Amino acid sequence: MTTLNEVQRSSQQSSYIGLAPLMRRAFAGEDLKPLANSLIARAQQYPDDANAMLDLSTVLLLLGHAELAASTQMEALKKQPLYSVPAAHPAKIKLLALLTDGDLMANTPVDFLVEDSDIDLDLLYVGQGIPALEQLPDHDVMFVAIGEADAKHTLLLDLQEIVSQWPRPVINQPERIAHLGRDRAYLQLQAARGVEMPMSRRISRQMLEQLGRGELAISDLLPGDDFPIIVRPLDSHAGHGLEKLISPTEIAAYLQEIQSDEFYIARFVDYRSADGQFRKYRVMLIDGKPYIAHMGISQHWMIHYLNAGMAESAEKRAEEQRFMASFDTEFVPRHKQALQEIYDKLGLDYVGIDCGETPDGKLLIFEVDSDMIVHAMDPVEMFPYKQATMKKLFAAFRDLLIKRASATALSVQPSGDA
Repeated sequence: MTTLNEVQRSSQQSSYIGLAPLMRRAFAGEDLKPLANSLIARAQQYPDDANAMLDLSTVLLLLGHAELAASTQMEALKKQPLYSVPAAHPAKIKLLALLTDGDLMANTPVDFLVEDSDIDLDLLYVGQGIPALEQLPDHDVMFVAIGEADAKHTLLLDLQEIVSQWPRPVINQPERIAHLGRDRAYLQLQAARGVEMPMSRRISRQMLEQLGRGELAISDLLPGDDFPIIVRPLDSHAGHGLEKLISPTEIAAYLQEIQSDEFYIARFVDYRSADGQFRKYRVMLIDGKPYIAHMGISQHWMIHYLNAGMAESAEKRAEEQRFMASFDTEFVPRHKQALQEIYDKLGLDYVGIDCGETPDGKLLIFEVDSDMIVHAMDPVEMFPYKQATMKKLFAAFRDLLIKRASATALSVQPSGDA
């Protein structure tokens, strides 16, 4: 086991940069190769400098070197599982976040939620091959930041037994996160009023091949549904490997490009608005209340904010600004029942919803996850309206932490007779 004192007193540790500052630099278009070379030199000179090594793994991920990043990250975590991001202002809350090894989608990027705040953040990594801390850092609240993934399902269930006896408030129960997989999320939300969420079916490569050869019908896998379908590899994010297939004849060509062993398939829903554009929203539910993170507008059904052309279109940005300004008075009342049922059924204090709207007015759910990225990195000169919106979201997360910490503090206060 690694002791807390050993982590704190290492004389060879550089200052931990962290995810948010590094992503900001990449987002701004900075060439990160010189920084990578500097961190490599630092790690070679001081092989016990886990801070430099973990920062290096993040830079390698941002540069697209996934395999090298993974091995570098695990080497850092084996040396040290705990990393600290001090509050930018006098600390009011000490937050302990549980993370695990993986890429940029493996954990909630909690660093962005507490940027420039009065929250002291400790990042504690857990998982196979990562040593346990003998003594945990003092904290007021613990946040389970580990995202849903097939490889982390057992870890999340094992953590549930631990956090059920945790001496401090816990935000996001691990067992609830484990049920955010697309097929499990469908089972939870299919009956929610005001919600449209096509059935997601997890199938093997062999079954997809059989579907392509006509040996299986789509109705055998998705009862009552037919082509077109959308297909994606298991545990893929950000549209990687996601395709719309019009007929079984397109499956063979798709499988030549994608080497995954398992896939999700679901019925395609045409959610175009009357003007022919697709609109996709990222909504965060924080303590049950919805907050808008962004809206992407595109002529293509597969929308991600970075590929929607928002930076290139003043018209799209103007619409997003109007949408954000009216979110609480128009979108939220329109989907009040659906949002409430999603919160009730998922049972998570912090969760994101990627969604659209169907022509008949339902909330169309593409994905629910606790590890969706929300940030304030967009250039202020181009997206001035987003700063206030994101500050409101971050303030809601801070309020959630304070509320949970305060409730526990009050519950342990001695009675007046003591």
